[in-house]
Amino acid sequence: MRGRRVARAGTPLALALPAALAVAFLLLPLAGMVARTSWSELGTHLGSAPVREALWLSLTVSFWSLGISVVLGMPLAWVLARGAVPGKTLVRSLVLLPMVLPPTVGGVALLLGFGRKGLLGGVLEDWFGVTLPFSTAGAVVAATFVAMPFLVISLEGTLAGLDRRYEETAASLGAGPWRVFRTVTLPLVAPGLLAGAALTWARALGEFGATITFAGNLPGVTQTLPLQVYLLLQADPAAATSVSLLLLGIATAVLIALRGRWAGGTRAPGGGTRREPAYDGDGPPAPGQPSGRPDDALFDAPAPGGGTQAGPDGDGPGGSTAGDGRRGSAEASGAGRAGWSLRAELTGFNELTLDAPPGTTIAVVGPNGAGKTTLLRALLGLTDRSRATLRLGDAEVGDLPAHRRGVAWVPQDGALFPHLTAVRNTAYGLRARGVGAAEAHRVAREWLERLGVGHLAQRRPGQLSGGQAQRVALARALAVRPRLLLLDEPLAALDQTTRAQVRHALRRHLAAFDGVCLIVTHDPVEAVSLADRVLVLERGRVVQYATPTEVTRHPRSPWVARMLGRNAWRCTVTADGGLALPGPGRLVAADPPPAPSGGGAHPATGGEAAGAAPAAGATEKAGVEAVGEAGAALAIFGPEAVSLHRERPSGSPRNVWPGRVREITAVGSRLRVVLGSAQVPDLVAEITPAAAVELGLAEGTAAWASVKATEVTVVRL
Repeated sequence: MRGRRVARAGTPLALALPAALAVAFLLLPLAGMVARTSWSELGTHLGSAPVREALWLSLTVSFWSLGISVVLGMPLAWVLARGAVPGKTLVRSLVLLPMVLPPTVGGVALLLGFGRKGLLGGVLEDWFGVTLPFSTAGAVVAATFVAMPFLVISLEGTLAGLDRRYEETAASLGAGPWRVFRTVTLPLVAPGLLAGAALTWARALGEFGATITFAGNLPGVTQTLPLQVYLLLQADPAAATSVSLLLLGIATAVLIALRGRWAGGTRAPGGGTRREPAYDGDGPPAPGQPSGRPDDALFDAPAPGGGTQAGPDGDGPGGSTAGDGRRGSAEASGAGRAGWSLRAELTGFNELTLDAPPGTTIAVVGPNGAGKTTLLRALLGLTDRSRATLRLGDAEVGDLPAHRRGVAWVPQDGALFPHLTAVRNTAYGLRARGVGAAEAHRVAREWLERLGVGHLAQRRPGQLSGGQAQRVALARALAVRPRLLLLDEPLAALDQTTRAQVRHALRRHLAAFDGVCLIVTHDPVEAVSLADRVLVLERGRVVQYATPTEVTRHPRSPWVARMLGRNAWRCTVTADGGLALPGPGRLVAADPPPAPSGGGAHPATGGEAAGAAPAAGATEKAGVEAVGEAGAALAIFGPEAVSLHRERPSGSPRNVWPGRVREITAVGSRLRVVLGSAQVPDLVAEITPAAAVELGLAEGTAAWASVKATEVTVVRL
């Protein structure tokens, strides 16, 4: 009913009453202070010479304490959040200790450490003539001891929650560790740093116990506002109340400025935003830019042979778009083309050797946990799970840090730096390599224009749609002219319309790329339309490496077959040429592969060899070494090849199994029926809605499935 309020569950009385009492308990003393303040004499009390002197001293001590806390506490917070050092738990406990110690105990500890007879105090006085107790410097030390933990804890939480992909992406664009920290990490953790700094300053301003114990109560030297309140409370309670009100106002202002950042936790920057589709654009790549730093020679080196990049339509060394994938086979795309080849040998979780000529785009596919992202991170040198010996062109870069490898990375969401505009994001890699600001921004604008997002140059990532953000991320990666481009599911988060637009732009610009590109994807359309070769991984090992057409026609992985909408059953070729399934059922194929002759390796579909690189003269030269299993095979048949019946069929089919309908889903104008059977693995059939009605199919209905032997393709694994 219009205008009717929605009833909400109320707070239980057993919780509401204690909560109200807690609020009253905290509020009553503050209310008493406000009520007892002599407002008519407030100006006189705060304007007296002792109070003004104490206020100035408090500000001096608190700001010096804040500065020391930032200089020492910020590196300590980074070590606690990111450093792989032993004893971090103990160090964190030491940081928290001043927050729980009674302030006077902290003062005693400072005396025993920095006093004249302390562990370090005698050395400071004898060698440097520095005496900390009963001095302004001693008041600063006392305030820092109790206040610095607030900054360390606040900043550590922010650093721990920061998505490291921003820093890793910056490194892949050529930024060294210090530049990454200064231009990416520090701006992203600024809210947490400011919150911790505000709390640190407020705590230092209000410090009493440690100060009076370690530094004493000397007017003009160590007598800060809290100590002044203590003295006034004995001589002039009204003045003490006025000064206390001043400190209360400062503390309240700090909490208002923080706006709940401390109490509510610090959010990691770069949160998701709602995105809309955007228009696509094309254009030629930008020319290489000179670098002002020797460390960037890897990025700035010209393509081997002095060749230029191909145009977006395939003109130049890249050739025209034809055949399988973007430009036909990988060999055709790299033949006579100037650029950077790839040779990588990976060990650890990923065990493979990868070769690719210049201009090759490789789609990396496989189930979750197959090692796809680990492969990319190993090529960047960002993981210990796998290690890569990497050669790009004539340069061995496997031992270089990420920012000097010439490898650009675009994570799944693009990882655009949220504090920079689109043009400054795109210019980031150029600026990291020493290119001047004006030139870097000119090249960045050219790339944005070529990718159809030039009009969005001044927008921040949170103001961009998903497609726009991905094109900015691609422009940023291509602007530095990397030797190897890594794209981790670049289109996964986009809707279908935007995905098609960005895929079109990506295909056109990859046609002009002179290096090798690896694209992790779960979309068969992306693999077929963007890639020259498809690399199939399972558990870190290579299952298949072939052209998209070959992988589509003869998949060697059940996961790939299912991704393509096929039924794929693992089986074993028996001595009589039959196919044994894991269950009690059997499968008959019209043209089964020959039975294994001895348990050795067998040729693999697509030109691979099991356990070694293919021999010279093979039909298709594979660039990946794969490992096979003697006798193991994969039986593949399409869902349209499965016939469903309510009674056992008679006639020619040699593969007939009983089962029950487990699931029925609509796929376009047809229905997909999943049939479970005790004899064979689940199989998928594709039928028309009219056929489903005629057969009376529903979930749980008993049915028979049949597949002709001629419809079964068997691929040796």
